[in-house]
Amino acid sequence: MAGYSRQSINQESEFLENAWYVAAQSHELSGQLASYRILGDDILLYRDSNDLPVALEDACPHRKLPLSMGTLIDDVVHCGYHGLQFDGSGKCVGAPTQCKIPSNAWVRSYPVVERYRLIWIWMGDPELADAADILPVADYDDPDWGLTDGGVLECSCHYLYLLDNLLDPSHVAWVHQSSFASAGTVDVPLELQETAQGVLVSRWIKDIDPPPYYADMLPFSGKVDRLQYYEAVAPSIAVNMSTYTRAGLGGNDVELPADTYRMRSYHLITPVDENTTRYHWFQHYNCNTDDEVIREQLNEGARGAFEEDRLVLEAVHRGMGDKRSPNLDLQLDIGSRLFRRKLSAMIKAEKALP
Repeated sequence: MAGYSRQSINQESEFLENAWYVAAQSHELSGQLASYRILGDDILLYRDSNDLPVALEDACPHRKLPLSMGTLIDDVVHCGYHGLQFDGSGKCVGAPTQCKIPSNAWVRSYPVVERYRLIWIWMGDPELADAADILPVADYDDPDWGLTDGGVLECSCHYLYLLDNLLDPSHVAWVHQSSFASAGTVDVPLELQETAQGVLVSRWIKDIDPPPYYADMLPFSGKVDRLQYYEAVAPSIAVNMSTYTRAGLGGNDVELPADTYRMRSYHLITPVDENTTRYHWFQHYNCNTDDEVIREQLNEGARGAFEEDRLVLEAVHRGMGDKRSPNLDLQLDIGSRLFRRKLSAMIKAEKALP
């Protein structure tokens, strides 16, 4: 797009810009102008008359008044200061106070895609944006799989603390005692795998009672084998999969039985800035899929657990920012350390691009 310049972006940021991020949930967008802050940039979002999402820099080029303070008339954004008018591509199409439109009157536009009830935005070079790179959600349109409404949390912490947490199965034993915790979440060894775009941490925990969150959801009773699967994908997406079989039937190298319970949780982490993060999520599951009570129970249980995470991670953010002595890493941090190194290398390579 004309006017895109890497020099216009804060080169000191620790954000990967050539990547897709979730800007908002689909239901949030309408024909009204709305402002969102993403990677430290203020973005104007709205739907045009064809119900398509549009994303522009939320700043008029004249005196940088947020365009979100203006009005939308026939798919044209009118600045609320002197009426400069911009179409969905960011081109200035009207300048009421001028004899002609200034040649440098434009605002940056961003590629946007609506998928999975979410609005995805590409924050880097638009020439590199490819919708095929958006994280695929397996079985999303399969009617045999249930889907929760999901939700969003505003977290006053750096986004990487959320990714650290989502690569750490061990924390559930202390933070989520009434929901996700079960025997084995303290000391069963983790298996680490590096992937093309991130890191996978997993482990089978054998012959245990199911944790409270899942106990009523399983299609069988009694002891279980449980797979914890925690994957982080650059730039800031986590996929957690919980798999349950009857005790003695689980494992990495076995064919799982037909009544295996599977739950996939998608965590879509969007940095607002260096101190704030917007946390979107939803869950996908293969049992009791038509039961609205179960669907709501799953959603609210997850919301409560993620609120527990938020309180802890906001305190971690404050503690790390104000620390008076060095912090240390534990063996359980191996996954998050590897993911941070991979992401840092991607950011460094991106900054080296011409």
